[in-house]
Amino acid sequence: MKKKLVIFDLDGTLLDTIADLAQATNQALHQLGFPVHEEKAYYRFVGSGINKLFERALPVQARTTENVAKVRALFVPYYDAHNADLTRPYDGIVSLLEHLQNSGFLLAIASNKYQSATEKLAKYYFPQIHFSAVLGQREGLPVKPDPLFVKEILTLTQTSAQETLYVGDSDVDMMTARNAGVEACAVTWGFRAREELLSFRPAFVAEQAQDIAQILA
Repeated sequence: MKKKLVIFDLDGTLLDTIADLAQATNQALHQLGFPVHEEKAYYRFVGSGINKLFERALPVQARTTENVAKVRALFVPYYDAHNADLTRPYDGIVSLLEHLQNSGFLLAIASNKYQSATEKLAKYYFPQIHFSAVLGQREGLPVKPDPLFVKEILTLTQTSAQETLYVGDSDVDMMTARNAGVEACAVTWGFRAREELLSFRPAFVAEQAQDIAQILA
């Protein structure tokens, strides 16, 4: 069945956000007296929402709910002010989104980043794109790989799972698509290794942004 809706993950798929995430987390860890990490370490920390990011960044013996809350309290205001300092769209993403929009596809974002930051970055980097839905992590609701995000978008757009392609860069994304019953396209330019993504047997693999346009042609 021809696709009508394309749901994109945000971090590692549309935007390279790792430098700003690492900087914001490190400043919080440093203020609290915990060790900081090299930027490359954050590729393994991200993907499951910021509370899980903080838990992974804390020393094993310090991974308490209280410490996660302390890191979050310092992280959020800093990240809100600096989350567009070093973040950039991946090569070809802007032209891909414009092409898909002009071709009549419905576009949406489903991210484990908290809602206000998800909305801000989508508007800041893609002001010319009309997303049918921009969903991030919201208090009291499960994060991906729970299929809630995808099912909510399907309802909002009145689109079937068979008409939907989910595009992401991580194991979490591949599991999200599987849990929601939609086909997945794994992108290899993000935060996880190609081999890890292939282990989930996605329907499609994109090595560059223009591959997605060809998959949907």
